[in-house]
Amino acid sequence: MIKTPYYLIDKAALLRNMEKIAYVREHSGAKALLALKCFATWSVFDLMSQYMDGTTSSSLNEVKLGKLKFGGETHAYSVAYADDEMAEVLAHSDKVIFNSVGQLNRFADASAHHVRGLRLNPGVSSSAFLIADPSRPFSRLGEWDAGKVTDVIDQISGFMIHNNCENNDFSLFDQMLSDIETKFGDLLTHSNITWVSLGGGIHFTGDGYPIDHFCARLKAFAERYGVQVYLEPGEASITMTTSLEVTVLDTLYNGKQLAIVDSSIEAHMLDLLIYRETARMAPNEGEFEYMVCGKSCLAGDIFGEFNFEQELKVGDRLSFIDAAGYTMVKKNWFNGVKMPAIAIRQLDGSVELVKEFGFDDFVNSLS
Repeated sequence: MIKTPYYLIDKAALLRNMEKIAYVREHSGAKALLALKCFATWSVFDLMSQYMDGTTSSSLNEVKLGKLKFGGETHAYSVAYADDEMAEVLAHSDKVIFNSVGQLNRFADASAHHVRGLRLNPGVSSSAFLIADPSRPFSRLGEWDAGKVTDVIDQISGFMIHNNCENNDFSLFDQMLSDIETKFGDLLTHSNITWVSLGGGIHFTGDGYPIDHFCARLKAFAERYGVQVYLEPGEASITMTTSLEVTVLDTLYNGKQLAIVDSSIEAHMLDLLIYRETARMAPNEGEFEYMVCGKSCLAGDIFGEFNFEQELKVGDRLSFIDAAGYTMVKKNWFNGVKMPAIAIRQLDGSVELVKEFGFDDFVNSLS
């Protein structure tokens, strides 16, 4: 039995998402790139690369990881590149997408023989959180002024527009895409523009999503503007594929029944803390209610309140579901809490431990 804590990736569940992505690729003509900022556990790239066209990145390290471990097309994007990064970025990418006209001009000579794009910001998004809203007031994420972009359009061949955030509402996606067409239609119809990435954050692999309407909308967009459409699924690629397996270390009562586990939201599921959300557990039913807490010293290190059919005791194992997105890429050594291992349930049902972290990793992350 694998020692907790560990992330457990279920390849059969991952395959179900991959098959939906393949369906969208076939019926819409869009290409799909894995967003490494959300999920970069390369031990399952062998499966994912069979169903996706490549990767998209947010840093030099992600560009190199995508090129070396995933293959296919490699799109390089960063909010800002440093001078000493550009040579490696270009060497490991098929397309380089600049966040601003200033960055495009800064690296115009260096990237002159590379496929180049520019990020646009349409000023609308689906984000319910200001911290994650790419179209928040004074956002630095992309260019807002179409006139400014027109002046440099001869230097680029495509655009990246990322304004969907955990959006499972097709009608909202459709509306925002129409807003993009209204605001940037003249840019999209320019003869130089041959590709458009609509970014990630579209929850089209979720249950009940009108996938055929989605495909038709993408295809119509591509045909109207004569462009290759790209999608950048992150969460959509790995939703409901992974659990975080933990063990109860202690129980106590301080007005509520509490259970302390060998994990931490700040160290292992950081987005729960950032967005003030609770973890998910299934099943979550029974007469015994516990607040499940992490073992770090942070007072708010709380996974949430859950119901169980029996009283919890030391040594019980618990499983938090849907724990792939923005977890393994954000895990950290806060409090020196043991970092979760990574295991994979293969398609034949066997479970393989692929990565463990120990004291040497903790020491080497510091100086």
